Amino acid sequence: MEHTILLLEDDADLIDGLMYSLNREGYIVDVVQTVKTAYVRLETRSYSLLLLDVTLPDGNGVDVCRRVREQGSRTPIIFLTAMDDEVNVIRGLDSGADDYITKPFKLGELCSRIRALLRRSGLSDGSVENRLFSGPLSIDLFGGGAFLDNRPLSLTNAEYRLLCLLVRNAGQTVLRNTILDALWDGNGNFVDDNTLSVYIRRLREKIEEDPSNPAHLLTVRGFGYTWRK
Repeated sequence: MEHTILLLEDDADLIDGLMYSLNREGYIVDVVQTVKTAYVRLETRSYSLLLLDVTLPDGNGVDVCRRVREQGSRTPIIFLTAMDDEVNVIRGLDSGADDYITKPFKLGELCSRIRALLRRSGLSDGSVENRLFSGPLSIDLFGGGAFLDNRPLSLTNAEYRLLCLLVRNAGQTVLRNTILDALWDGNGNFVDDNTLSVYIRRLREKIEEDPSNPAHLLTVRGFGYTWRK
């Protein structure tokens, strides 16, 4: 399958490097250098994945990401950012992004993250089941949606995959490294524990009646997390 990536970036040198690496991986890359142009392209074309710089001459990638999610799109989104503090990570994830990578970065690492997101953006593990249930929570594995009390949950791709993993293994402790392996490529070295903690926090805010005292998504200190039905 041929994948087309929208790259929103204004650094000419970085664009050249990204174009070279992504083209070698077999991706078609559509480059835009302003937020305004990105909006125009998104209205007229569809993409397999979005690579968004955060700081642009006429705005920022966070606004682009937020608009894409408000329109109901689940297209995987990766931020390219020079800011890696927790506040900015949370801001990016809250806008609906699936991942972020801090500049400067290794092009090989970025390509691995792209492959992981494209592979996992749709749940296709060969399972014959099409829904998971846990009390008032239901997950549509074919449609890629989750519902609480029959109301749709607004989840990023990463949050959705994390929820599927935990509910599928309800009652068992899922190790942190196992979660990172499932969400990303390789052995989880691409994401630190802080990022996973942010995903867990955001999921609790969306599914728990009292996020500070969770009844379902529980921490197993020193090991990982478990889902209690």
